[in-house]
Amino acid sequence: MALRSEVNADVPVAAAGEFAPLRLGATAATGSTGSTGAGPATLSVWPPVVLAPMAGVTNPPFRALCRRQGAGLYVAEMLHARGLCEQNARTLKLTAFGRDEAVRSIQVFGCEPQEMHDAARYLATEVGVHHIDINMGCPVRKVTARGGGSALPARPELMAKVMAAVVKGAGGDTADAVPVTVKIRLGLDDDRTTWPDALAAAQGEGLAWIAVHARTAAALYSGSARWDAIAQVKERATIPVLGNGDLWEAWDALRMMRQTGCDGVVIGRGCLGRPWLFAELAAVFDGREPADPPRLEQVLAILREHGALLVDFFGERKGVLELRKWCAWYTKGFDGSARVREALQRIETLAGMDEWLAQLDGSQAFPAGALRVSRAKRGGSQDQVSLPPGWLAAEECEGVESCESAAG
Repeated sequence: MALRSEVNADVPVAAAGEFAPLRLGATAATGSTGSTGAGPATLSVWPPVVLAPMAGVTNPPFRALCRRQGAGLYVAEMLHARGLCEQNARTLKLTAFGRDEAVRSIQVFGCEPQEMHDAARYLATEVGVHHIDINMGCPVRKVTARGGGSALPARPELMAKVMAAVVKGAGGDTADAVPVTVKIRLGLDDDRTTWPDALAAAQGEGLAWIAVHARTAAALYSGSARWDAIAQVKERATIPVLGNGDLWEAWDALRMMRQTGCDGVVIGRGCLGRPWLFAELAAVFDGREPADPPRLEQVLAILREHGALLVDFFGERKGVLELRKWCAWYTKGFDGSARVREALQRIETLAGMDEWLAQLDGSQAFPAGALRVSRAKRGGSQDQVSLPPGWLAAEECEGVESCESAAG
C-alpha cells in the first residue's frame, strides 16, 4: 500500500464508473482532457481534477510539471481584467501557454463589468483560451479592498452583471463560445454568507460550474475546510459543483467527493512542491493504487528542472527569485532541510542552489509527516475583510474606478 496518512488509512480507490468526467460543454465526450474537435466549448476533464489558479504559482513552468504527471485541467494564475485591457506587459506575459498545452485555461478577476467583458473577449479571441474562470474567492486585502475576489459576491446584482459580462465577452450563445466558470468562498465571514447568491447568479448567467473553497474570506486558510458546506451547495445546485479546501492527498479528493457529492475537486496548496500529486490523483480515480511519493533525490531532480524552466521563462534573475520559495516547498519535512532552507532563500544562481542541495541526503524516503504540511499560506485569520467604503451599503456600483478611488 502506498504511503498515506492515518485519516486516509481505509479509503479505497475509485470503483469503475463511480465518478464521471467534468464537462465544459454539453456535447463533450468522456476521456482525457482535450478538445473533441467541435470547438472550444467541448471539453471533457478526466479525472475530475482541476489545478487551482494561484498567483505566483501556476505559471507555465509549474503547469508543465503538473501536466506531465497526469490528466486534469490546469488553470493559469489569475490576472486583473484591467491589466489585460491596458495591455500591461507583465500581465500579458502571464497569458503565455506552452506549445504542449492543448487546453488553455485561465482565471480573471475584477469588479467592473465592461472591463471584465473586454478582458474575456481578449482572452477568447486574441489569446485563444478554451476556458475562463472568474475569481470571486480571493480573500487578500489588495483584491477585496477594490471590490474583487470574495468581496464581489457580497454585491449580488453587481456580481451577476460581472458574470454576464464575462459570458458575453467569451462568446455568449455563439457556437464557438468559450465556457466560463467561477470560484468562490462560502462568504465574507460567518455572519455574511454569500454562496447562495453566487450559486443563483452562476446558474442564471449560464456558467459551466461553480467551485467552492469551503472557508470564508475572513478565515483565510485557518482551521478546517467545511466540507459539509460543499454538500449544501451541491444539494441546491443545477450545475456541477467542485470542492476545494484541505486536499493534501489523492485520497482526500475521493473522500470529499463521496462525502459531499461534489462533481470534482480543485487542488491548491496540496500540490505546492509536489507536482506528482496529480499522478497519484490519476491513479486513484482510475482505480489503481498510486506509487509512493518520490525519494529526496528524485524530488531534488524535479526541483532542479523546475528551476531551469523558471529561468527559461522569466530570465535568470527573476527566475531564481521565483525559485526561492519553491526550494522551501520541495524540501519541506526532509531531514537536514531546515539548516539549508534559510540559505536557499538567498540564492542568486541555479549553481548556488545546487551547492546547498548537495548537502542533503538524497536517499531519504518521503516523510509521512510531510504529507499534510502546508507549504504556502499560513494558518491564521483576519478580523475583518477589507472592502471598499460603503461596499455593503449600496447595491449599485459605478464600477472599479470609483471603488478604487474610494479605497485610496
